[in-house]
Amino acid sequence: MFEQLFTYPKVLSRHREAPWVQERERYLVACAAGGLAPDTLRNLAQELRIIAHALDLSTPDTLDAGAIHVAAARGAHTQPSRHDAPGRQGSLGRFIRVATAWLRFLGHLEAPTPDATPFAALLEAFAASMHHERGLSSTTIRKYTWFARQFCQWLSTQDRLFSALTVDDVDAFLTLRGQRWSRVSGATAAKALRAFLRYAEHRQWCALGIAAAIESPRLFQHETLPTGPTWPEVQRLRAQTNTDHPRDIRDHAILMLFALYGLRSGEVAALRCEQLDWAHEQVTIVRTKQHRSQLYPLTRAMGTALLRYLQDVRPRCDRREVFVTLRAPWRRLSAGALHHLTRTRLAQVGYRGQHSGPHTLRHACAAHLVACHLSLKEIGDHLGHCSPYATRIYAKVDVQGLREVARFDVGELL
Repeated sequence: MFEQLFTYPKVLSRHREAPWVQERERYLVACAAGGLAPDTLRNLAQELRIIAHALDLSTPDTLDAGAIHVAAARGAHTQPSRHDAPGRQGSLGRFIRVATAWLRFLGHLEAPTPDATPFAALLEAFAASMHHERGLSSTTIRKYTWFARQFCQWLSTQDRLFSALTVDDVDAFLTLRGQRWSRVSGATAAKALRAFLRYAEHRQWCALGIAAAIESPRLFQHETLPTGPTWPEVQRLRAQTNTDHPRDIRDHAILMLFALYGLRSGEVAALRCEQLDWAHEQVTIVRTKQHRSQLYPLTRAMGTALLRYLQDVRPRCDRREVFVTLRAPWRRLSAGALHHLTRTRLAQVGYRGQHSGPHTLRHACAAHLVACHLSLKEIGDHLGHCSPYATRIYAKVDVQGLREVARFDVGELL
């Protein structure tokens, strides 16, 4: 690998004579397979040579973050400034990042000590029950566990045993944190704590009746109604990304999946190449909430957008996810990246709604289907709802349709 990166004999010999040459070369080969450019690999090889001199890997023991920071201070002292990381702080930061990634690749990095979260065993059991017994989505599990962890951390500061928990403790926590949360967040926190304490009561870790006594903040009418861009705004969004720029081609396919199919961000991020059935013009979507697969017809417009991205833009890499980063190292797009993508694109077409993530395009899709006079059952099937209860809220959004119902003269039926 070094021969492919360096041609000058003295430079090549410096890299070959430095410690842990085979370990450094294996890591560079793996990075090259991930799509890193030759210039980036040369800079990485230079950094690894400095790290190999500064770190002691002769013992079988793993190294922790403290040892890396100590070695970084020595490495940064010998190399005070480099063109890609100017200054001492830049050298320290780059040394730590590269050394951490290299040691993790070699299996020499000691796992960080988990945080001493109060009642950690209880929280772990609660998260497991939500996954195995209730079958909740990973997003819901993370959200509920986060609120439960916040409550446990607060409870530990009150020097209270969990077995001595009372309703007053829960009310005090919600009142204190509610000063910073919106009503919707406060209602979500109350719902999460009800589920958490109901589980704790079932396991006999606290007194009975606490979960049932938790009150949620009042939510005003229409406060939680789904909102999203109008369909003309969605059309402008599609037209804006219908260009020949690589980023626009990728974003165009992503935004169409959100707006036309009403998919969630996790479903788009997890979409894999084998889920696209080009022979039968179908796409299989793995529903994140229901943990089941749903088959959709691949429309001509959607198929054209996906095929254009796959053939002209998507990098040739080992990743099986459809949507990956445009620059190496290749990674699947995260939920945060999809949210940033959607928010930025909506702002460019002048959308100024309260929320502007991928879910707003899902709401726009549902509202458009309501305006097209599809039944709630048909809309629910398209969105992947398991019951009409989740779909009926969109009937409140169709104000024009409700006005037509209000003008209906029942006297003609008498």
